[in-house]
Amino acid sequence: MAPSIDPQAPADVTHRSLAPDLARGFMLLLIAVAHAPAFVSRWDLGPAALNAFAALVRALFAENQARALFVVLFGYALGQLTQRELARGSDWSSIRGLLRRRGLWLIVIGLAHSALLVPLDILAVYGLTLLVVARLVRTRDSVLWWTSVLTLVPATLLLSWQSVTALTAAAMGNPITLAQDMAPDYGAHVLAGLPFWPLKTAVSTIVVVPGMLPGLWAARRRILDEPERHAPWLLRVVLICMAVSLIGRLPMALLLAGAWTTSWTWTVAGAHALAGYAGGLGMAAAAGLVAIRIGRDSGRVTAALAALGQRSLTFYLFQSAVWVALFYPFTLDLSDDMGFAASCAVAVALWLVSLLLAEGMRRAEHRGPAEVLLRWLSTRRAAPIISRYARRSSSASPRG
Repeated sequence: MAPSIDPQAPADVTHRSLAPDLARGFMLLLIAVAHAPAFVSRWDLGPAALNAFAALVRALFAENQARALFVVLFGYALGQLTQRELARGSDWSSIRGLLRRRGLWLIVIGLAHSALLVPLDILAVYGLTLLVVARLVRTRDSVLWWTSVLTLVPATLLLSWQSVTALTAAAMGNPITLAQDMAPDYGAHVLAGLPFWPLKTAVSTIVVVPGMLPGLWAARRRILDEPERHAPWLLRVVLICMAVSLIGRLPMALLLAGAWTTSWTWTVAGAHALAGYAGGLGMAAAAGLVAIRIGRDSGRVTAALAALGQRSLTFYLFQSAVWVALFYPFTLDLSDDMGFAASCAVAVALWLVSLLLAEGMRRAEHRGPAEVLLRWLSTRRAAPIISRYARRSSSASPRG
């Protein structure tokens, strides 16, 4: 049974909620582990058993599941932003303009991230998706869910194709990694991915919508903002979704670890993709339960994790800068010097460093620079540039 909206319940939309920040902080660990092996060319270096264990854990918890958690939280953040603007007295036309400006600047930041750092960008995908589905921010719940379910089909097919392609290449001893195509100098690196960026960004939007819209739905009910009111429902979501995630993703994890073989690769890949969305929802709900357990008496680890979550955009970009510094030919060029497990260990170490840096920024009362920049661009500098476009779009589109 879905949680209901209590019109009598107080809603402080200006208060910073703990659960989404905890989820974002943990999400950065999953993203780092999911991305790290892409930067090394010799997955077989090091102890075989350790590499197999790392591949099992990564496939079970991070690969295609970190993204799912990311998009759920993205949708939730859009819902929070909308509620804050409504509480300030903004009308829908102003809110829609703000969302579209935010989407446009996410595309710009994503393009810069993909060109200047690494081509594993999701920011531009989020920005483009936001431009496309901005009107859904205030549509009926049923429309959100039906749109999510319908887009789940092509999203699963796309992710399954990517997984089957990766499995085939790995079985031939030639895993698909970024290390294979790294440019020898920074100038060539910047230019290399630009021709493919528009198409890749456009196609990737389809995998965002199925997780983004449930996140938006949850924000309407303030499920992670007020987890105490929804504790039984959160527990059911965690138990069901995480069970589906583990069962659906275990076959692919065993395949990637070399512990099992099968000819049903498309079925395994499809289950892996679908279960990833379930896992994203389950992890977000788990953050709500953790926030309830912690209450108001949070310790140092909780404060640091929440600080990291509050600066997730900054440290997402920070991860990419570290990948460039460690692995590219024009920097330290370590892509041939470590195997699969070692790259995952580097990812964990990078996350721990991010945790310490975020805690230092919290104590110094410094916000994330990327968050500050995006907010400033969306609310001030961008307004004169596209306000005329936003007004035309608002007047041309029917309300609803």
